[in-house]
Amino acid sequence: MSERRIPQPGEMAPDFCLPSDEDREVCLHDLRGKWVVLYFYPKDNTSGCTREAVDFSQALEEFDKLGAVILGVSPDSVRSHRRFREKHNLRVTLLSDPEHRVLEAYGAWGLKKRYGREYYGVIRSTFLIDPEGRIVRVWPNVRVKGHVEDVLSTLREHVSARNKGE
Repeated sequence: MSERRIPQPGEMAPDFCLPSDEDREVCLHDLRGKWVVLYFYPKDNTSGCTREAVDFSQALEEFDKLGAVILGVSPDSVRSHRRFREKHNLRVTLLSDPEHRVLEAYGAWGLKKRYGREYYGVIRSTFLIDPEGRIVRVWPNVRVKGHVEDVLSTLREHVSARNKGE
């Protein structure tokens, strides 16, 4: 496995196409013209991942008003995502990346340590991508509590600055 590299603000977001829990393929390039909140999470139906997905779902209307779409990515299967969505009434789009290609492209797959054991897994992280496909903000190693509010606040700042022509 190559060394983990996280794309930085100012860089073009790595393009991808992944299957969604809604039985369709979602491609980043098809979302040009919209803001994209791309978040990577370890596993469906675990406490932190559920909290994050529920928080994003509850704030979806606010993100929508700002012209943003929310995409959650994990290695779980489309079927697992569908059950996760139904169980928790999630409203965000969940994408399946079982081969870790997109996770690796965004530096969200890497070596982790837990209880003295090392293993590879998903590193919870979020990227805010502008309507031209450029990364404007990165949140590596996300802590779930307060994260959605932080992302929403940052999006508001960028939308406001863009509307003022800054």
